[in-house]
Amino acid sequence: MKFKSNNSPRIFNVGKNNNISISDVGEIFLEPDEQVTFVTDRGDRHDFCRKSWGFYATPSINSRLKNENFVTALVVNEHNRIFVMVIEKSKIKEFRSYLKDENQTIVAWLGDPLDQS
Repeated sequence: MKFKSNNSPRIFNVGKNNNISISDVGEIFLEPDEQVTFVTDRGDRHDFCRKSWGFYATPSINSRLKNENFVTALVVNEHNRIFVMVIEKSKIKEFRSYLKDENQTIVAWLGDPLDQS
């Protein structure tokens, strides 16, 4: 794995009203069969793994992600762009508010439908 840090992060705005500021802090270069793990402030973990054919963008939705306190949704925006979103279970209310503010719609919950509040 190689990490290339942006010493001066590239900052850009996104969102329906262009009011969400994103900081691009760098790039991670993975070889096939290498993995990085993203960790929340609560310690919940989300793995991202490169394979020779592409990427595992999430761990198993109905097992590992569930055990790490995440749920997964397929979402579409007003431009008909489709996204897979991984949501902290404790922040589903915040997620639903984000969807409303950004005019996005849940197409389907992926995994166990009883996990979504």
